[in-house]
Amino acid sequence: MYSIIVVPPPTTEDGRTGTQLRLAPGDRLAFGRFAPDNDLVIGHDGVSRRAGVITAHGAFWILSNLSAHQTYVVENPEGAGEHIKVGPGRLDAPVPFEFSRIVLPAAGDLLPIEVWAPRHDYLAGPDGPDGEPTAPAFSVDRAKRYFAVLAALCEPRLRGDPHAPLPTVDQVVERLRPAWPAASRTSVQWNIDYLAVKLRLKPGPDTAETGPRLNGKKESLVSLALRFDLVREDDLVVLTAPPPQRRTVPAGQPAVPGPDQR
Repeated sequence: MYSIIVVPPPTTEDGRTGTQLRLAPGDRLAFGRFAPDNDLVIGHDGVSRRAGVITAHGAFWILSNLSAHQTYVVENPEGAGEHIKVGPGRLDAPVPFEFSRIVLPAAGDLLPIEVWAPRHDYLAGPDGPDGEPTAPAFSVDRAKRYFAVLAALCEPRLRGDPHAPLPTVDQVVERLRPAWPAASRTSVQWNIDYLAVKLRLKPGPDTAETGPRLNGKKESLVSLALRFDLVREDDLVVLTAPPPQRRTVPAGQPAVPGPDQR
């Protein structure tokens, strides 16, 4: 059964434009400009005669760069700018992305080769847990206000612009208004401060440590959230969800919202 799918660049000499090449584990696909030496011929003067080799390995693949001078970049189109570099002559570089784009620099052009690794292998563990469960690395509740604030901060980069500037607090307030009509600069900034503590970028108020001043707080939050998939593109639905029902407060009890309710 195949495990890797390769989509050639728009310009090829062998009529494979728009087709998909499927590789089973262990299969190799050599690509380059010179037909006798390659399975995939890319008809561009800026591509090396023997440019590289893609090798399928189960749920992932490796890339060999046979060029003597060009560095290849392998991008993760879903990773908010995540990429790896494969230098000239590097052999068997493992690529960890499920969806990838090899970018070949070719005499002023950038030629893309898309590689998909849709196969997922999972551990077949025992039916029941063995001992105490492992505590989660980051505990977030997607129904809370702070998560909506985090999603609004991450939205521009999740929408496909990995280098987009982060929204200002005022822009976050406007973005949250459909689902949170009472959003304000104060409440949004409060939640940003709370997230910095919750995600352990700053020590909490109940500790004796003050910690260094956190410059670029929003950038640090977004970088952490995207790196560890705390916010995914499908989570952006919280930005348009109807506001949650207000809790009923018993008589005589102060109606002060907790940090997760802001």
